[in-house]
Amino acid sequence: MIAHTGVYVKKYKSAKAFYTKVLATVGYKLSMEFGEAAGFVEGGNTSFWIGQKKKMMPGHVAFEAKNKKQVDSFYKVAMKNGAKDNGKPGYRPDYWPGYYAAFILDTEGNNIEAVWFDYSKVKKPRTKKQ
Repeated sequence: MIAHTGVYVKKYKSAKAFYTKVLATVGYKLSMEFGEAAGFVEGGNTSFWIGQKKKMMPGHVAFEAKNKKQVDSFYKVAMKNGAKDNGKPGYRPDYWPGYYAAFILDTEGNNIEAVWFDYSKVKKPRTKKQ
C-alpha cells in the first residue's frame, strides 16, 4: 500500500497553481506546504506531493478517478492550464478491458495520468451448470 508519492518540479509556484486546478478534478485539494513543497489530500491523508528540485528526472503518477467524467475533466483542465497531450481520454484495452485513462505531461515534463476502472467492460466468466 502506498502512503504517499510525489514528483519534483523546477518552478514551484507555477507547478503548485497547476496542480491545485488540475487535481481538483479528481477530488484532491492543497492541504499543506513546507517551504517549496506542497501536499495534496483526497480522503484521509496527504498522499501526493510536489517539491522543488533544480535537476530532476520526469516521473509518473496515476490518480484514480471515480468515473469517466472526472478523467475527461482532468484532461480538459490540464490542457487549459499549460499541460501537453500525452494520451487523450479513452479506453486502453491493452492495459485492461475497462482501463479508461488520460495522460498529460505537466508543465515540468512529468507524465501524469487520471484513470477510471470501468468494470462493466470486463466479461464475467461463465459458470458451469451443475
